[in-house]
Amino acid sequence: VEKDEGKAIHFLEEAAIGGDPIARNRLGRIEWNIGNTERALKHFIIGAKLGDDDLIKVLMEAFRNGLVSKDDLAAALRAHQAAVDATKSPQRDAAEEYRRKWSIVEPK
Repeated sequence: VEKDEGKAIHFLEEAAIGGDPIARNRLGRIEWNIGNTERALKHFIIGAKLGDDDLIKVLMEAFRNGLVSKDDLAAALRAHQAAVDATKSPQRDAAEEYRRKWSIVEPK
C-alpha cells in the first residue's frame, strides 16, 4: 500500500482542528523534524492545553532550553489541568483502577 504523506497531514490537520491532542502531537513532531520549530511549539502548546501529558513534558524541556516563555508554559499547565479535571468521572476512575490492578496496557 502506498503512503500519501500529503493526505495523512491533511487528515491530521482536520483532526487537530477538531480538537484531537494526538493529532496536535503528531503535527508538532512533523513540523519539528522539518525545522519549523515555532509552528511545532504552537502545536505542542495547543495539544498540551487539550490534555496531552506527553506534550507537557515536551514543553517543560523546551522551556529549559529557552524555546518557550514562562508565561506560555504556565498558561499551558493551567489549561492542561483544566482539561484533565474536565474528563474525571467515577467511571473513568474505576476503569483506571481495574487497568492498574490487572496490568492492562492502555491503547495509544
